[in-house]
Amino acid sequence: MEEALEKIPFDPPDLALVDIGLPGMSGIEGIKILKEKFPPMLLLMNTIFDDDERIFDALCAGASGYLLKKTPPAELLERVNEAILGGAPMSPEVARRTLSLFREIRPPERVDYDLTPHDLRLLTLVAEGHSYKTAGISLGVSPKTVSFHLQKIYEKLKVHSKSEAVSKVLRHRLIR
Repeated sequence: MEEALEKIPFDPPDLALVDIGLPGMSGIEGIKILKEKFPPMLLLMNTIFDDDERIFDALCAGASGYLLKKTPPAELLERVNEAILGGAPMSPEVARRTLSLFREIRPPERVDYDLTPHDLRLLTLVAEGHSYKTAGISLGVSPKTVSFHLQKIYEKLKVHSKSEAVSKVLRHRLIR
């Protein structure tokens, strides 16, 4: 993983297969770093580990899918294409365990992510298609202030872009 992290900045791939049990840094830790540095990169976990904790940790770290190494090569290629087309491929055993985990861990009825009314106004403007400049005019602040404030909102939402932020607040019905 350390070697990949050194070389990737010079030619980042669109997709990477990552194992968990690597010498040195684990694949899960590597995924966290790669997701921070290259948010659009698709990262598929490809490993022998199928326990709840590693599945959960890998998905929370930013894995776009979780495939077991026993996946036949032809199916692995299909799963890679599935990820490229926007899917989240999982080996059947992993999908079953993941569903089981989600049944056990019920999210709260409503999550507000500690967003202030000002945060929600700004997110509404962004969702309506405003640029930093027009959002700033509407809020009476500079585009630089809008950018700074959006970065703080991304931290609260644990996202990396405007589209992810808007998607998340719409999905949780925090804005209309």
